[in-house]
Amino acid sequence: MPEITLECQGLPCPQPVLKCKNCIESETPASIQVIVDNDPARENVSRFLGAKGYEVSSSQQGNEYTVIGVRSGECEICKVMTEEQIQTTANPDTQKICAFITTDVVGSGDDELGSRLMNNFLATLPEMGNDLWRIILVNGGVKLAVEGSECLEKLQELESSGVSILVCGTCLEFFGITDKKRIGETTNMLDVVTSLQLASKVIQTA
Repeated sequence: MPEITLECQGLPCPQPVLKCKNCIESETPASIQVIVDNDPARENVSRFLGAKGYEVSSSQQGNEYTVIGVRSGECEICKVMTEEQIQTTANPDTQKICAFITTDVVGSGDDELGSRLMNNFLATLPEMGNDLWRIILVNGGVKLAVEGSECLEKLQELESSGVSILVCGTCLEFFGITDKKRIGETTNMLDVVTSLQLASKVIQTA
């Protein structure tokens, strides 16, 4: 049995990940079991434990997910990089620009026009070159990352070029589109806040 069990059912994002973080920092368990009640939380906890050097497995029973992490040594690469990793690996001459997208359209007045503008915005982001580091999708912005989105191809091209894409798990669940996500890493508010803190510049659509 795992050394420690954390019962995180009903906790809002990013509390399950924060509980894992606090437990690992204070007790450094060789194994840990985390119980959550939604798939975005399962994915976030799994990714966090994996980044901390744990071998991760998960199972589902009814509406609950059990994530088990067994320590296997420190990992070398974390999908959501720590500040130390960024300072070590990033080119000092390159900025870390983060695009923070909170809606699936640009501007207000006409949603059809706003959708076209969003498509154009994403198509133009590659002009930033290596300065573009990360795209964060929250609230209505997560609709850009799902099956049927007119912008999905643009996001796939950006990810293929090395741009990190984070998609808010709470937002996906709120809109009932978690299973339709086709691009990016499901993320939590801790990752979002950390990314905004580490970015050298943040661009937000309005």
